[in-house]
Amino acid sequence: MIVMVFEFDVEAHEMDDYMQTSTELREHLNGIEGFISIERFESSAKPGRFVAIGYFEDEDAVTKWRNLPAHRRAQALGRSRFFNSYRLVMADVTRDYTHDLRRESAPDDSNKAHRGQVS
Repeated sequence: MIVMVFEFDVEAHEMDDYMQTSTELREHLNGIEGFISIERFESSAKPGRFVAIGYFEDEDAVTKWRNLPAHRRAQALGRSRFFNSYRLVMADVTRDYTHDLRRESAPDDSNKAHRGQVS
């Protein structure tokens, strides 16, 4: 699994157009085989600062997304109009577990601690 962390600052006067473009892109993203999910969050301390976190099954899904013509057009708009700045981080997931279920990939010491086996 691959996680995408996209941090960005949107020009205040471009916010409506950015949101419209983002909504349109979401429809394309949902159609990509291997896409899992994406969510966007806005900073409570700095309006206009966002982070989007997306999950993909594999590099093939990321490549399909990256090369989608609608995404390439949106990237160009982001660079030329929407974003003051941005940072993109793509990373392979080494662990993925929850607080109560699916803990197979949790480290042994973590599992022991949460079962009350470590003092």
